[in-house]
Amino acid sequence: MSRVYIFDTTLRDGEQSPGCSMTKPEKLRMAAQLVDLGVDILEAGFPIASEGDFEAVDAVSQQFPWTQVAALARATKRDVERAAQALQRAKRPRIHTFIATSDIHLKHKLKKTRQQVMDEAVAAVSLARSYTDDVEFSAEDATRTDFDYLEAISKAVVEAGARTVNLPDTVGYSVPEEYGALIGRIAKSLGDSAIVSVHCHDDLGLAVANTLAAVAAGARQVECTINGIGERAGNAALEEVVMAIKVRNERLPFQTRIHTEKLYPASQLLSSIISFGPQPNKAIVGDNAFAHEAGIHQDGYLKEKSTYEIIDPKAVGVPESKLVLGKHSGRHALKKRTEDLGFQLTIEELDLVYERFTLLADCKKGLRNEEILILLHEVVGRAAVAN
Repeated sequence: MSRVYIFDTTLRDGEQSPGCSMTKPEKLRMAAQLVDLGVDILEAGFPIASEGDFEAVDAVSQQFPWTQVAALARATKRDVERAAQALQRAKRPRIHTFIATSDIHLKHKLKKTRQQVMDEAVAAVSLARSYTDDVEFSAEDATRTDFDYLEAISKAVVEAGARTVNLPDTVGYSVPEEYGALIGRIAKSLGDSAIVSVHCHDDLGLAVANTLAAVAAGARQVECTINGIGERAGNAALEEVVMAIKVRNERLPFQTRIHTEKLYPASQLLSSIISFGPQPNKAIVGDNAFAHEAGIHQDGYLKEKSTYEIIDPKAVGVPESKLVLGKHSGRHALKKRTEDLGFQLTIEELDLVYERFTLLADCKKGLRNEEILILLHEVVGRAAVAN
């Protein structure tokens, strides 16, 4: 079964999103969790960006000597040298250098010709190879780049020494069929000479879909972040990509080395470090990912969990599923909750509790156990008096 390498950029691209900046001690805490999770490559920062980023890359390299640590660098001599300095004490260093390749970026941002960009890309990769054998090149805005030119520059950087070629959907512009075709073309062109990598943004909500299409087409490295944090709408969420491969392995016959039961703890740690957590309905790690409120769902779930859950919550580190009692809940779920709270009700008592429960639930977002206990004591108490 083909191996897919997980390149985590939570500490670099993820940190670039508003509210996600991390101090060096915070990066080290998060790095420890990511190493424990089993990521293959840990992108620890952008050393030229700040002294703090430089120090973080150096610290991660020292603290986790057998982890493959990457540092980002623009395709310039100064950036590459700074990245190399930050990685001096890493046992498995990777220099990740990039330059934009789309005509939009060339014209408006770089003001350079295609040939100039190709020359600078080759020079940066060659320089990086003088410091480490493990060099990755990224063609920024690859999905809006002329495909013939993209293929040419991919071949040129591999000839210069790049072992990984990353083709990012930098602005989340692509759609799965289109992206898969692009990745398939470059993967076929490069053959065994380099690993093709993908880095997808979520501007159209397609980051994970595009990533999976790329893997199916030949990409063997996935760049992603915990909780999908990152620039603008974020990156492909590591937990979603990994669990899609695991749950639908018959359609996605690949493997990663992620310890999936540690996904939820990683998400929780990140949320405690940055200024926000994932939205409640976020796949895999959101508060509602394993919560059920609708009566039909609760009834099916209580009879057989697989009716409404395709993942065992423990498989991703979530302690247990939740039955949320609200206005959509039915008698089955309410009966289960009353039993969990220590009450064995008669059919008549359950009917009375359910009637009171639905009246109250119509006015609230959901009922807490304390509120249900009050109802139970009131109903059971009245029944005792009546008898």
